Amino acid sequence: MSRPRLCRRVKFLPETTYFKPAGIPLRKLEEVVLTVDEFEAVRLKGLEGLEQTEASDRMKISQPTFFRLLDSARKKIADAIVKGKAIKIEGGSYKV
Repeated sequence: MSRPRLCRRVKFLPETTYFKPAGIPLRKLEEVVLTVDEFEAVRLKGLEGLEQTEASDRMKISQPTFFRLLDSARKKIADAIVKGKAIKIEGGSYKV
């Protein structure tokens, strides 16, 4: 039996939770779901410029877990940009 997942700490919830390519109706788009904790990992590393150890401390998770979150988020974002998919931010295991 695996260990239960701990809640990751996030500073705030994003105001905008949906991004899509311009000029294409939403009904014609596939979507990628980016979890709130993945979004926070991208924000801390990409926008705040924190090192992974400091960012993982802020989220109250281990550095390897932070790396996996960040890697997953980057792959989803790249997939959406390259293939013209919508990005929806929702869900995940987090606590504000």
